[in-house]
Formats: sequence, structure tokens, C-alpha cells
Amino acid sequence: MKIAIAQINCIVGDIAGNAKKIIENATLASAQGATLLVMPELSLCGYPPEDLLLRADFLQACDVALTGMSTQLKGITVIVGHPHRVGEDCFNAASVLQDGKVVATYHKHALPNYGVFDEKRYFASGSDALVFEHAGVKIGVLICADVWESAPALLAKSAGAELLIVLNASPFHMEKQSTRMEKLGQRVLDTRLPIIYTNMVGGQDELVFDGASFVLDAGGILTHELPAFESVLACIEFEGATPLTGMIAEPLTLEASVYTALKLGLADYIQKNGFPGVVLGLSGGVDSALTLALAVDALGAEKVHAVMMPSEFTADMSVNDAREMANILGVKYSEIAIKPLLDAYLVALAPQFGDLAFDATEENLQARIRGMLLMAISNKLGSIVVTTGNKSEMAVGYCTLYGDMAGGFALLKDVPKTLVYQLSNYRNTLSSVIPERIITRPPSAELRANQLDQDSLPPYDVLDGIIKAYVEDDLGREDIIAQGYVVSDVNHVIAMIDRNEYKRRQSPVGVRITHKGFGKDRRYPITVKLSA
Repeated sequence: MKIAIAQINCIVGDIAGNAKKIIENATLASAQGATLLVMPELSLCGYPPEDLLLRADFLQACDVALTGMSTQLKGITVIVGHPHRVGEDCFNAASVLQDGKVVATYHKHALPNYGVFDEKRYFASGSDALVFEHAGVKIGVLICADVWESAPALLAKSAGAELLIVLNASPFHMEKQSTRMEKLGQRVLDTRLPIIYTNMVGGQDELVFDGASFVLDAGGILTHELPAFESVLACIEFEGATPLTGMIAEPLTLEASVYTALKLGLADYIQKNGFPGVVLGLSGGVDSALTLALAVDALGAEKVHAVMMPSEFTADMSVNDAREMANILGVKYSEIAIKPLLDAYLVALAPQFGDLAFDATEENLQARIRGMLLMAISNKLGSIVVTTGNKSEMAVGYCTLYGDMAGGFALLKDVPKTLVYQLSNYRNTLSSVIPERIITRPPSAELRANQLDQDSLPPYDVLDGIIKAYVEDDLGREDIIAQGYVVSDVNHVIAMIDRNEYKRRQSPVGVRITHKGFGKDRRYPITVKLSA
């Protein structure tokens, strides 16, 4: 028996396009000798379809497409993920298509309702097993979160399954693959059955699906693992229900996996939404340098426009380093001095400001002038503004509304500053594109004379540690202090995080690479008073 895994990149809502992709993969799989093809979770409509599932016309279109697609699949059995309406209920479903018909349908049991998932908002839970026979082997079908607990897999085994197949739309975050392997290994121990794990690939707003589909034999040994972040069709050879050893992709380092996830997330956001390219502010600092490198790697230099907007506080080395990097990468590069614009604003505001001293107001004006210029270029030329701020800045509000936060996509929104440096060094191991001085110089917003980030923030290794503990791990003040952090630093950082929720609500969407990003993962009230 030969079973094919299609690790495909779907577009949410593009039912016709996704169906065409499924049929194309079925044709290729059949030509390679496969008699069964497994697609990812909700592959017909894309994942997550969110409130599209509340539209009767959308669900009807999925039903029509599923029936139509089944009539075009000849000589191969296909398991397809799709939404399935039954009466007043909608289910996250997987159907077996065979001989021009839908011969069986499974409804997902376990509906995740945490982190980025809110499936209970849309779906009813299934309760029955689906086991069908193929090439003399009884195959049980499961969907994603069903294998994160034991009951659905054990139910399939009790119904006679000799092999489990799991359809998935499991988004990436750092170290996620090891967690998947651990969970699936537990299901193998529970059932003593081999498992095929098929995962989606591609970017969908803040989520990136990394593929990395794999197969475990009945002893829990990895027999196949597909490349991460790539659309792949792979055929798995079986003797009965036992998978024979095949391709195991080279594992990616943490930096390589995050870099590739960011690159894919940006590429798909731009391409799937039809933007001609991107424009970004290039400051001579490490965040914008990494953003530029990612943009070029994701889209090609011809689709990237970098704009340096120096002020009277911008160091000559910042301008020189920005020019050097733009030249290395071959992108369109512009320089627009902002001092004349700042002077005009200050003249207009002089009657309001009087003799009040220079403070964050004038700093923010510079950032907002830059944001205005980038948005003007975006409006005129159609390219979307990609912001360059990182998670550390977003957490503590070290960013300006309508300034450096202005744009359509926040690529580094979930990337802590310390990881920005790791990724920059990693990118330079592939080819040297980020001038070394950009990485080694002390970071500065350059919005006033002799400014350094560490004037108002703890060192970034300390800052990122506290942010991770408070934001990602949900630890309280005393628990964080118990980890060895200085009390004043903990109090200062927590206060900044709490009071800047209103800013984060107004930030663009950005790629999620941690288990708790600033987006669907973390939903905090803006107006709140927490007891000390």
C-alpha cells in the first residue's frame, strides 16, 4: 500500500482554488502509485475560516465544492478536511472521497478553545469513530486536537483501526514540533498503532503553518518527516499497516525555523492579499535591518523599497550603514530628511507649546512624520508598509502610535529583541547582508541627542526575561522576582506592559512565533485596575 501526504498551502475562502489544488495533488499522487491521499484539516476552505463559518452561503459553497470535487477524483481515495453542516450544527469534518462519492464523514471530537483557537465558537463536537478499509487495512481518521488526548484514538482502535491518520492545521511556534512528536508518541503508546500526521503549510494573517508532517510506526519510531515550511507531496510505503522507513528531513535550528516562519508569513500575507510589494523605514538599526533582509528573502529585491529618514539626531554611521545594506541587497532606496518637516510642525505648534521643554512630544513627532511619509509612499505606489518594531518594544510601549507603529504588517511583532540579534547573526551566516556595526552598536531610537535604549529600559536580556515570564508564562510579580530579577526592574517592566495595552490593540497584525503573541493569544482588557 502507498499512501500520499499532501502538505499544501491553502487560502482561506478560496474554495475553488483549494479544490483545484486538492485535485492536482490527487492526480500527481495517483501517477506516483498512491491509492490513498491525505489532505490537511479544513483544506477545502482554508484554516482558520473564523466567522465565515457563520455564513450559510459559505457552508453551502463548501458542500457543493466537496460533491463536485468527489466526481473528479478517479482511481484514488482522498481524505479531505472541510466544514460540514448537519441541521443547525456545523462540524469540523474529514470526508473519505472514493469512486466519485463521499463515502464517509468524520466529525472532530476535541475542539480547542485556547490560545489562537476558538473552535467552540463555530463547531459542535463529534462523538463517533470513523474506520474504513483500504487495501486490506482498517484506517481510523482523526482531526488535529483529537490526538492531544487519548479518548478519540482509543475509540478508533476499539472500532477496529489498524492505522491512524490525523488531518491537521497546526500553527507554528518555537519548539512546537517536539511537542507534537511527544503527543503523538503518547498516542502510539496508548494504541500501539502507527500514525500518519499530515499538517498544513503557509501563512494566514498572524499564523504560520509549518507542515513538517510525519509518520510514527507502532513502536513510536519516526519513519518519515517532511520538510518544514514547504509545500510537499510525499508517498509513504506500507507493508500492511506498517510504514517502511523513508525520507526524514534535516531538522532546522531554532533560528532557521523562526527566520523561515517569518519569511513565509510575510510572503503569503503580501501575495495572498495582492500587494505589489513592501515599503519600510530603514534606520540603520538592527530591527529594520533584519526586517529588510527578511523582506528581500521573502519577496525579492524588486518588491522592496527602503526609506531612510534622517533627523538632526541621526548619526552619520546610521545613514552610512543603511546605504550600505540597501546597496548589498539591491533594493530601491530613498532618503528623505525630516528636519524641515519637524521644524514646520514645531512652528505650527509653538502657540500651544509655548516655552515647554523638549520631551517625548518632539520625539514622537519625528516618528509620526516618518510614519506619514511611509504611508504616503504606500498610498501612492500601492506597496504595504511593513513596520520594524519588535516584541520587546511592543510589550513596554517603546513605540509610537501613528509613527513607527503605522503600517499594514508588523513582521517582528512577536520577536523579542534578544532574538532579533540571534536572527541577524543567523542571516549573516547564509550571506553577509547586515553590516556588522548594525549588530554590535548599542541600540538607540535616535530621537534626541545621545539617546540609548538602555537609558529608559533594563538591559534587553533582563527585559526579555521579565516579558516572557509575565506575558508568555503568565507568572505573577512575586514569582518573577523569585527567578532572580531585581524588584525595581520587575515593577518597572510590569507597569509598562500593563499601561500600554491600548497601544498594542492598535498595532498591525504580525507573525506569531512564540506560544503567546500579542494577538489572538493574549486578550487583556485595556481599561483595568489590577490590585498590587
